[in-house]
Amino acid sequence: MKKSVAQIGVRWDSWIDRLNSRVAKSPVGRYFKLEARGSCFTREFRAGTATFLTMAYILAVNASILTDSGGPCTVDDCTQVCNVASVAVANCTGRSANGTLLSLVTPGPECKFSPVNPGYTNCLERTRKDLIVATVASSLIGCFVMGMFANLPLALAPGMGTNAYFAYTVVGYHGSGSIPYKSALAAVFIEGILFLLIAALGLRTKLAKLVPKPVRISSSAGIGLFLAFIGMQNNEGIGLVGYSSSTLVTLGACPDKYRASLAPVETVNGTTVLMPGGTVSGDIFCLKGRMESATFWLGIVGFVIIAYSLVRNIKGAMIYGIVFVTGVSWFRNTDVTFFPDTSTGRENFKYFKKVVDVHKITGTAGALSFKDFHRGQLWEALVTFLYVDLLDTTGTLYSMAKFAGFVDAKGDFEGQYFAFMSDAFSIVIGALLGTSPVTTFIESSTGIREGGRTGLTALTVSFYFFLAFFFTPLLASIPPWAVGPPLILVGVLMMKAVLEIDWENMREAIPAFITLIVMPLTYSIAYGLIGGIGTYMVLHAGDWALDGYRTLTGRKPPPADPVTEPDTHIRDVEMNGNGNVTSVA
Repeated sequence: MKKSVAQIGVRWDSWIDRLNSRVAKSPVGRYFKLEARGSCFTREFRAGTATFLTMAYILAVNASILTDSGGPCTVDDCTQVCNVASVAVANCTGRSANGTLLSLVTPGPECKFSPVNPGYTNCLERTRKDLIVATVASSLIGCFVMGMFANLPLALAPGMGTNAYFAYTVVGYHGSGSIPYKSALAAVFIEGILFLLIAALGLRTKLAKLVPKPVRISSSAGIGLFLAFIGMQNNEGIGLVGYSSSTLVTLGACPDKYRASLAPVETVNGTTVLMPGGTVSGDIFCLKGRMESATFWLGIVGFVIIAYSLVRNIKGAMIYGIVFVTGVSWFRNTDVTFFPDTSTGRENFKYFKKVVDVHKITGTAGALSFKDFHRGQLWEALVTFLYVDLLDTTGTLYSMAKFAGFVDAKGDFEGQYFAFMSDAFSIVIGALLGTSPVTTFIESSTGIREGGRTGLTALTVSFYFFLAFFFTPLLASIPPWAVGPPLILVGVLMMKAVLEIDWENMREAIPAFITLIVMPLTYSIAYGLIGGIGTYMVLHAGDWALDGYRTLTGRKPPPADPVTEPDTHIRDVEMNGNGNVTSVA
C-alpha cells in the first residue's frame, strides 16, 4: 500500500513537471517569460490563489462602505408615509384617535436617516448588490490588464482608505456630505484620466515627492487608524464604539433594542422641531446594556480567528473570520441573525436563498454627473484622490517589485510603465461602474511570497473574481459585524509605516503625528493630509526663509558640527538585510 501511494505521488509530480515544461515552452510561457523569471505555471496558479484568498474580503467590505454613502439613492426613492408617524401606511385613512385627519404625505430628506424609509432601504439594498458587481468587475479588469500588459504578479481592487474617504467624507453618510454620489464618481473618473496622463508622461514620481516625506509615510498609518475606527462602529463594524454627549465617543456594543438615534432640534413656540438642515443619526447612542450585544461578541470571535491566523501566518486569514461570522449569522431565529423576522430581513433571506445569481447593475454604472465642478469641495476631493492614489500606487508597486527582486540598480523594474498605466486605467473603469478608485493591493505580497513572478498570477486572481460574479446573493448577505474585524486588522497591518518616521526629529515627528491622528478623529483623510502638510510648512518656514536670505545675499551657512549638528542633507538611507547602508539620497 505504501509503495502504491508513493508511486501515485511520483506519477503526480511527473505529470506536474510535464505540464509546467509544456506551458513554459508554449507561446503563453514565452510571452509571460516563465523560464526567464524562474517560475512555472503551477507555481503562478498557486500564487494567484493565495493572493485572492488574502484580498477577497474587499468584495464585501468595499460594497458595504460605499453603500453607506447612499449611492444614487435620493429622497425620490422614499415611499409615502402617514402624516401621523404612529399609524401604518396601510391604515392611513379616516381620522386618528385624537381626531386628526389621516393622509399620506411625501417625506423630506429625513427619510434617509433613522428610522430609514422602506423605499430608501430597498434602494440601498439594490445599490449594495450593484456595488458588489462593480467591485468584482473593476477588480477582474484591473488584474487582467496588469497581468497581460505589465506581466507582473500584482492584483488590483478598489482601495481601502479611498473608499472610506469617498463614502464618509466626500459624499457623506446617506448623502449628507457636500458632494452628491454621482458628482463624486465624476471626480474619480477625471482623477483616473489625470493619473493616466501623469503615468504616460512619467511625472508620477516627481509629483509624489512634492508631499513632505513624514506626511507620505504617516498617511498610510493614519488611514489604517481611520479604517479601524470605522470597524469599531455600528454601521460597518462590531459596534464597540458609541456616542457620548460629554466625551463624543464611549463604549457601546449594546443590543439594537437599546440603541437610540440622535437629531439636532430646537424649540419653536413651545414645540420641539428638527433644526433646518439637520439630519437624524444612525443608532449610535446606547441607552443601556453596554457590551451586551450578541453580534458584537460574535464579531469578537471573528476578530480572534483572523488575528490568530495572522499570527500563525495562515493564508486567507481575513476570509476565515468573515466566513465563520457570516455562516453563524445566516441561521434565522437567533440573536445574531442577519435575517430577522422583518420585511427587510425576509426580503434579504429570499434573495439569499438564490445562492447563484448574475446581478445586473442598474443604478451605479455610468452614474456620473459633471454639473458640480464649479464647487471647490469637488476639486478638493479630486486632488485628494489623485495624491492618495499617486502615493499609494507608487509605494505599493515599488515595494512589491523590490520584494519580488525586479528592481535594478537605478530603482526601475521591468513593466513599471504599463503597471502605472494599468492602475490608472482601472480607476477610470471603476468610476464608470460606480466604485471608488482602484489600486494595486499590498496583499499581492502573499502571492509573491508563494513564488509568483509573472502576470499569470494576476490572471489567476482575475479568474477567481470572474467566478465571484455568480454568487452575488451570498456576497450581499455578509453582515457588518463580519466586516468590522478585518477592517480593524487591516488597520493593524497599515500601522507598520510608523517605523519609518524619525521620531527623534520633531520637525518630522510632529507633522507625521498630526497627519495620522487627524484622519480618524475628523473622519477625513483630506483633513489629515492638509493638517500634516500645513504643520510641516509652518515648522520649516523659518529655515526656508533663512535659506532664501542666504541665497539672495550670497552668504554661506556655517559648517555643521559633526557632534552637535549631524548632516541634515542626508534624507533617505536604505539598508540591506544585514543592516549595511546601500544607498544614500
